Amino acid sequence: MKITIRRRSLAIAALMLGASCGTVSADWHQFWHQANVDYHRGNAWPDPFNEADAINVVQPFEVMKHNGWRMHNTIGHDLFRQGDGALSASGNNRVCWIATQAPESRRTVYVLRGKSPEETNARVASVRQTLASVHMVGPPPQVIVTEKEQPTAPGAWAVRIQRDWMEVLPKPKLPERSAQGDAGAAE
Repeated sequence: MKITIRRRSLAIAALMLGASCGTVSADWHQFWHQANVDYHRGNAWPDPFNEADAINVVQPFEVMKHNGWRMHNTIGHDLFRQGDGALSASGNNRVCWIATQAPESRRTVYVLRGKSPEETNARVASVRQTLASVHMVGPPPQVIVTEKEQPTAPGAWAVRIQRDWMEVLPKPKLPERSAQGDAGAAE
């Protein structure tokens, strides 16, 4: 009886091995192919990964450059007349500069959203009217409405900070002795 059970389990094992042979051979070839790829990738290291690493290093700086240009090209509240959304003289100059002087890839005018949809539409129309009057090379800049206001400070406050700093700044003074130990130019 024990021999029959052994023969039966041996027959079942052989049957299972025979049924899975096709799958094993396919996985076996895939295994050796992947081992070959890994071997060559390891020998070529780090060359295949340098470009991806370089892109990952540069990408945050590209985002910073884009945000800086976006902030610079935003036409804020102070460049529009209060109420009707018409551009002031400074606003006209800023729009003209963006359309003609900014690098072509950075020629996008961001218009800060007004207090009402009518004011926002008037601002966009005023910017487009100014762009239509400017002679520029290449396609006209895109006009985009934004809600991201650039951080600013009142001019009087900035001047006061600058003047206070200049008052406490020590006066320039030549050293008493030179690096060789001789009497310096101050004497």
